[in-house]
Amino acid sequence: MFALFLIPAVFSAQQTVRQDPEIINYVSQISTDSLKSHINSLVSFGTRHTMSSTTDPKRGIGAARKWVLKKFSDYAKNAGGRMEVFLQNQIIQPDGKRIDRPTDLGNAIAIIHGTNPNDKRIFMMSGHLDSRVSDVMNSKDNAPGANDDGSGVAALIETARILSKSKFPATIVLVAFSGEEQGLLGSKMLAEKVVNEGWQLEALLNNDMISNNLSSDTHLINIHQLRVFSEGLPQYELDKKAQDIRKFGLENDGEPRQLARYIKEIGERYVDHLQVKLIYRNDRFLRGGDHTPFVEKGFSAVRLTEFNENFNHQHQDIRKENGVQYGDLPEFMDFDYFKKNVGVNIAVLANLAKSPSKPENVKIEVTKLTNFTDLSWEKPKSGDITGYYVLMRETDASVWQKKIFTKETSIKLPYSKDNYFFAIQAVNASGNESLIVLPKIK
Repeated sequence: MFALFLIPAVFSAQQTVRQDPEIINYVSQISTDSLKSHINSLVSFGTRHTMSSTTDPKRGIGAARKWVLKKFSDYAKNAGGRMEVFLQNQIIQPDGKRIDRPTDLGNAIAIIHGTNPNDKRIFMMSGHLDSRVSDVMNSKDNAPGANDDGSGVAALIETARILSKSKFPATIVLVAFSGEEQGLLGSKMLAEKVVNEGWQLEALLNNDMISNNLSSDTHLINIHQLRVFSEGLPQYELDKKAQDIRKFGLENDGEPRQLARYIKEIGERYVDHLQVKLIYRNDRFLRGGDHTPFVEKGFSAVRLTEFNENFNHQHQDIRKENGVQYGDLPEFMDFDYFKKNVGVNIAVLANLAKSPSKPENVKIEVTKLTNFTDLSWEKPKSGDITGYYVLMRETDASVWQKKIFTKETSIKLPYSKDNYFFAIQAVNASGNESLIVLPKIK
């Protein structure tokens, strides 16, 4: 027996399966006043250029990262000893590119450890602390970086404020990278640490510019859509995976793409008047972000960013020309839109960290050619479950269209493998779904 939830094609957002009251409460706590305060504090450091001072107590990236660490530490008092705060740093040498002198590179990190010592899953959220003006090597002039990427860092701090009180079985990591504008240096440093220390990193939500609503040039306003960039074909070991990807038609089903679909469903479930727009690229055209070093190492990582970019307020010296104000200043941020985008992050992180782990050994039967599809799987390694969702979508659909609930670990469906893709999720009593698992050949 199974229950079928069909999502009509006329809906732009996926149908709500169940809202978790705990997550509703977390999202409701997001404050525009708090976000404004965080942004004003970040801007007050003058510049946060990666090569700015690390010793000046009031100006430069050193003062800024100490402030971020202090905010994390203040909120850690809510966590009952489960929240760890530290600076990951190293002295990097001139590289002949965007670093022209020895530089203290540092990432401000907070880890909210899970309550289940046997659950090794890690879910990460990030933004970048450093800022710049028109000349990427200019570490002296004021570079407020309110939106790029003060918005990402303020989102981290607000998330720490709210989720520090949580008691999730899995672990959440919040990281403010340095060196993004100089070549993704901080994210490369942490990606190496994650690999070398064997972290079980299952998802990374990288937030870079999430508070601007107005596009330059075209002057379009959009306060109802948040873009999520995700890769389809895996950059990591594509040569080893390409044959099966082609054979099974999985060009649109890489793990980052599945994470993006998950973000869309959960984000729209908990945040009103917002559509999560899936963008089928790893990042903006010919550009990259701090999720990229993780994607390159095979992790499921995506970029969340505003729908419109305003190049008058990104990578610009502060100045006024022909009546136009240039510079990345707080006055050009939309804090109501910003609040919604922070809500997506908090809802997704909470849903993931509360969920069971993924079903194991998911298989699709192919020994007989029939118009039925037989799927089987095994219980997740961690988490209390009430059952599983079997996901279905037509081959040309961008999101999962049907969710079939079952308490069994196998199912026979009257749908052809030719016409649909299938996947499995575990779900617990409060309705928190695991990440999505595509079946392998049985």
